[in-house]
Amino acid sequence: MEAELEFFFDYGSPYSYLANTQLLGLSQRTNCVVKYRPMLLGGVFKATGNRSPAAEPVESKRLYQGVEMQRWVSHYDVPFFYNPFFPINTLRVMRMAHAATQMNVFDKFHATVFSAMWERGKNLGDIEILIAELIHAGLDGDSLAKMSEEASVKQSLLATSEEAVRRGAFGAPTFFCGGEMYFGNDRLQFVEKALREE
Repeated sequence: MEAELEFFFDYGSPYSYLANTQLLGLSQRTNCVVKYRPMLLGGVFKATGNRSPAAEPVESKRLYQGVEMQRWVSHYDVPFFYNPFFPINTLRVMRMAHAATQMNVFDKFHATVFSAMWERGKNLGDIEILIAELIHAGLDGDSLAKMSEEASVKQSLLATSEEAVRRGAFGAPTFFCGGEMYFGNDRLQFVEKALREE
């Protein structure tokens, strides 16, 4: 039986992007199934009293976070462009992720959005830009946007975000494997170890 790895994420999280770049290789090495769980990070922050790293009040820590980010980019050797619009309100795009799941186009949607956000620096908080990016990738951006406004889709995102908080999440990326929670891109080595022991 294949092990399952749950990946709770938000497209507005650069460390979620970095972690995402590693999941294919991780899945292949451990023969696990990755279950993608799009949540609203802003809602998680509000529910837990946490805050975005961009709102870090200690200037030296905030500056160091940028250095650390570049170290991970170099370590993974992946494309990365710090989005000039960060932090972005991701409510619409996270709802659209749930719509994409219902429309059976999640994989293509997922790859397109992470690329647009963290490789090409697009302002995906602007619905017109978001739809244009999806259309350019061959997706029906208008239908995804329309479905994202349906009550069932809104509820799906809310339920996923609430579940994440209920299970102990306070930020992104958050992973669950074998009943244990792992927070952060820098915990993937522990995730892999846990998967190999499943």
